[in-house]
Amino acid sequence: MENKKIEEIKKIYKEKIKDIKERIEEFKKNLKKEENIFSELCFCILTPQSKAKNCWESVEFLKKENLLFYGNEKEIKANLKNVRFKNKKARYIIEARKIFFKNGKLSMKNLIKKFENPFDLREFLVRNIKGLGYKEASHFLRNIGLGKNIAILDRHILKNLKELKIIKEIPESLTKRKYIEIEKKFIKFSEKIGILPEELDLVLWAKETGTIFK
Repeated sequence: MENKKIEEIKKIYKEKIKDIKERIEEFKKNLKKEENIFSELCFCILTPQSKAKNCWESVEFLKKENLLFYGNEKEIKANLKNVRFKNKKARYIIEARKIFFKNGKLSMKNLIKKFENPFDLREFLVRNIKGLGYKEASHFLRNIGLGKNIAILDRHILKNLKELKIIKEIPESLTKRKYIEIEKKFIKFSEKIGILPEELDLVLWAKETGTIFK
């Protein structure tokens, strides 16, 4: 059964490899622009228990209206269309802005450069950015091109890991210890089948939804 599922994953990867590689390159380009980095951070703040496409549409609209960087909490909240828990999430965006805006300008690239590896940066994000757990922080890192050897353990990934018997069950909650434990299994599996971790995430997303997204 597992072998059949692995073959299905490899088949999807082969079919969508061009789109997957292009998307990974797009993620890497995000790291060049302060605005793109902050946009991806806000996107990941919005995603818990909400559809990713709705969250990205909200981010793009807020950027277009110049509200993502300069709008107040009320204005941001009013434009989080089809996003759950918009009160908290609007507040989290404002609080994240306070950390990364210096003298009226975004300053994220310099902070990112201070960390020797993505794992240390992830710890900083989880500790300091409200609304980000390990899943969301990992998602953010992947979306700015720093997702090597990091797993985004969302429900799609966990479901597939269970079906592949890589994990026995989907945990009710993911503590840091449990997250890292499963992440290591995910990385080991990606090495086994010859698909990079950041690419495997997109393959499994495509397997569940039929599309390559974020």
